[in-house]
Amino acid sequence: MRVVFMGTPAFAVPTLAMLLVRHQVVAVYSRPDRPSGRGRRIAQPPVVRAAAEAGVEVRQPATLRGADAVSRLQGDRPDVVVVAAYGAILPPDVLSVPRHGCMNVHASLLPRWRGAAPVQRAILARDAMTGVSVMKMEEGLDTGPWCLQESLPVGNRTAAELTAELAAVGAAAMERALDGLDAGTLEWHAQDETRATYAAKVTRADVALDPTLTVEQALARVRASGPSAPSRLSIMDRAITVLTARRHDGWVLPGMASCERELVLGVADGAVRLDAIVPEGRSVMSAEAYVRGARLHGACEWGPA
Repeated sequence: MRVVFMGTPAFAVPTLAMLLVRHQVVAVYSRPDRPSGRGRRIAQPPVVRAAAEAGVEVRQPATLRGADAVSRLQGDRPDVVVVAAYGAILPPDVLSVPRHGCMNVHASLLPRWRGAAPVQRAILARDAMTGVSVMKMEEGLDTGPWCLQESLPVGNRTAAELTAELAAVGAAAMERALDGLDAGTLEWHAQDETRATYAAKVTRADVALDPTLTVEQALARVRASGPSAPSRLSIMDRAITVLTARRHDGWVLPGMASCERELVLGVADGAVRLDAIVPEGRSVMSAEAYVRGARLHGACEWGPA
């Protein structure tokens, strides 16, 4: 089939790779380049780099609204538009262009966690299962009917780990969905609006650490964190970003940190041991190395950064 692909982050790359092998990809749309990393240098999205390596035409319009954008897409004569984390809502004029509509691979079991941050929200809510849904796009936000869903345990995966796994699962699901579309065997299922939840973009406040949290809440916040919303705390007025942590079997008074060779935080119902951290203005290091270098001894107060 003739396919136009729309995607931006690394999550979308496996689906693009599948399409390049199985179908005729006539154009790839991605969001414009933007500053990234600590140096805020302009960087191309992962999908742009992957498409360029494959020799496919790449377009990065600021908007898909307007007659020119619609006319250009019509000129591609797509049988279907495949979308994976494009990062913008498609206007009705775009949705109506492809013969078979626009199909999206979304990183949740819809109708749970519609929206921008389904992986992080599943972790923060401590869901046992998540997955991917292949759905037909309509004007609402992730409201269209779905044809395939694949489940995956959340476990103790970080948002980055879970996103990478879901990207592979989503690419395979989209492959099967397109085969069914081509054969005319797809069955579409309406979403149950009474079960819908919204996955708002995760903020720093959503993943901030403080002593009132339970162990499971604190660990979920660490796993759901990332570069745009880091999980942070303060020890003795020193800000620290936490990358990895685990449950500690001992007991530490909530709001206190045990700083004897390792760094253990007291929370509401137990203790959390920090593993990999980033002290403010420094690079990644182990919590043990930080304790030695900062010369912390005994018990220290800790709280929100």
